Amino acid sequence: MVREDKATWKANYFTKLVQYMEEYPKCFIVGADNVGSKQMQQIRIVLRGSAVVLMGKNTMMRKAIKGHLEKNPALEKIMPYVKGNVGFVFTSADLGEIRQKLIENKVQAPAKPGAIAPLDVIIPAQNTGMGPEKTSFFQALAIPTKISKGTIEIINDVHILKTGEKVGASEATLLNMLNISPFSYGLQVQQVYENGTIFEPMILDIKPEDLRSKFISGARNVAAVSLEIGYPTVASVPHSIVNGFKKLLAVAAATDVTFKQAETVKEFLKDPSKFAAVAAPAAAAAAAPAKEAKKEEKKEESEEEDDDMGFGLFD
Repeated sequence: MVREDKATWKANYFTKLVQYMEEYPKCFIVGADNVGSKQMQQIRIVLRGSAVVLMGKNTMMRKAIKGHLEKNPALEKIMPYVKGNVGFVFTSADLGEIRQKLIENKVQAPAKPGAIAPLDVIIPAQNTGMGPEKTSFFQALAIPTKISKGTIEIINDVHILKTGEKVGASEATLLNMLNISPFSYGLQVQQVYENGTIFEPMILDIKPEDLRSKFISGARNVAAVSLEIGYPTVASVPHSIVNGFKKLLAVAAATDVTFKQAETVKEFLKDPSKFAAVAAPAAAAAAAPAKEAKKEEKKEESEEEDDDMGFGLFD
């Protein structure tokens, strides 16, 4: 196969990037640090049919986007995030599903000297299986050990690396000696672009229940403020009507004024025994579950007694 020259390759890349931007309304801006070619190939296979991965040099991506701004000015919002080792994942599918596939396709990797730890690394207390000659190595890292059955045993859990710290040669050597691969690498979603809007990936974690809860909480706050200052709003009007009706009932109960809705209240006030008649069924309904629970307890007790059958262990 004849390899195309550099100018042709660049032209084809620009065409492909612009085509994807026009074809797909959504994309992820992803970081590809520490992602190898084999892993990238695996990610492409997993996303096949639902998303397209396109990597490239920042200068080329910026140039392609700038050339397409006349047709789609909203793409300018992407420009500040085209920096470092990044690429695009274009899709028309559900963003949450594609993001989940990216999260799942990570590869365990050993700690290498000079790498930045993406998470805390803790070595659990364990028998290392190493001989006593390695004791000085653990002492240099201030790791408490003891000799057990002729091998070195780490006494306590050791917090060897913190998030954001640079991995030293000693830490990397120790983790490799213990066969611990603490890190996992894959495409990291940095920003999300959808129909001219760019936002943080954490927005995808918001569920409809969360939005509903926030809305209800906000409506309650608006209603409370409106009632306090006496300024009617859509949120406070139902409460104002209920409060007004309560006041009308109070006036009707204290005077001879009456209306249809107040007649029941007046009847109860004239004959307090009706309160007991209404309260009795409610109390009975509440007591029913408690009685059933007691019956079940008694059944269990009787079954345990039957199991015994009246015989001792040595009868």
